[in-house]
Amino acid sequence: MAAGSAAALAFFSQESRTRAGGVGGTRVPAPVTMDSFFFGCELSGHTRSFTFKVEEEDDAEHVLALTMLCLTEGAKDECNVVEVVARNHDHQEIAVPVANLKLSCQPMLSLDDFQLQPPVTFRLKSGSGPVRITGRHQIVTMSNDVSEEEIEEEEEDSEEEEAELCPILP
Repeated sequence: MAAGSAAALAFFSQESRTRAGGVGGTRVPAPVTMDSFFFGCELSGHTRSFTFKVEEEDDAEHVLALTMLCLTEGAKDECNVVEVVARNHDHQEIAVPVANLKLSCQPMLSLDDFQLQPPVTFRLKSGSGPVRITGRHQIVTMSNDVSEEEIEEEEEDSEEEEAELCPILP
């Protein structure tokens, strides 16, 4: 067997053991899937705040990754301060200004995937906007779709591989 094939086989074997029952029969978390959806909202003199929230019963982990804030058509040359209201590590609500946009000097701001845990409220603290907020809503879920048959087959394969290995004698 070529070295590349052996490495691929070893990787596959390790993956099978990890999915089936882990090393020593301990269970490991189920496979994780991640979905990403476009997010956008606009703050203006008419809509001064927007709250992004998810359903409480949802077992998935949600992350809102902000990418950009920008002034849109119709904005005046005034300071537009955008504030984010979220919870900190102690679960206390805090309000933090994240942008001060002005048409003549800074009409947009890149936030480079600034990540927040919902619920999150965006407020136009000063100015009349309109300010467009864009980003991604990421959903991470644990998949428990591994059938009992697959687990049994992987355990049998694991046992066969262990039987093929000769013990090291002194």
